[in-house]
Amino acid sequence: MHQRSVPVRHVGWIAGAAAAVLVAAGAITYAVADGDDSGTKAPTADSADAGFARDMAVHHQQAVEMSYIVRDRTKDVEVRRLAYDIAQTQANQRGMLLGWLDLWELPKVSSDAPMTWMGMGDMASGKDGALMPGMATNTEMKKLNTLSGKQAEIFYLQLMTDHHEGGIHMAEGCVAKCQVGVEKKLAQGMVDAQQSEIKLMADMLKERGAKARD
Repeated sequence: MHQRSVPVRHVGWIAGAAAAVLVAAGAITYAVADGDDSGTKAPTADSADAGFARDMAVHHQQAVEMSYIVRDRTKDVEVRRLAYDIAQTQANQRGMLLGWLDLWELPKVSSDAPMTWMGMGDMASGKDGALMPGMATNTEMKKLNTLSGKQAEIFYLQLMTDHHEGGIHMAEGCVAKCQVGVEKKLAQGMVDAQQSEIKLMADMLKERGAKARD
């Protein structure tokens, strides 16, 4: 069977980048736990730092769920590798975000609407489970579970492109508003990595005769 060598190399690069992110994540978690953040005091519950940690943890969880769904719905090595990389990276980052909330002794949930910390609490209605921009609806998640093969691959890549675009918007908000230095660095890392993955997914969609959703 003919193998697509260029995309596989790209996915291999993403896998290497994901591994680097995990190593950096460990260092960042240690720095926060060790109090090494230029004397920054623990943020308050209504701060951008806490809001981003809460919201991005929820956002990441859905990406992990989508990625494991598609790994069961296709045998395509290229998509399965990308999905695994996304799942592992975002699960690790989610653990860090929730861990910081524990370290700061702050609640993991809030009565405020998602993205209130960005001044955009009205951006997503939460209708059908889409709590924040870029998140898939419950209906879309169920649909992904019913597809297989090329159809599952295309729908996953489209959903994840939307998901990354929403995540980048939130991460850029943290870069601009968060006060904890290591959290800002993590957020910038998310922006850089997810922008690269969006480009990769655009190529993967094109190979499958599709494109990102408008």
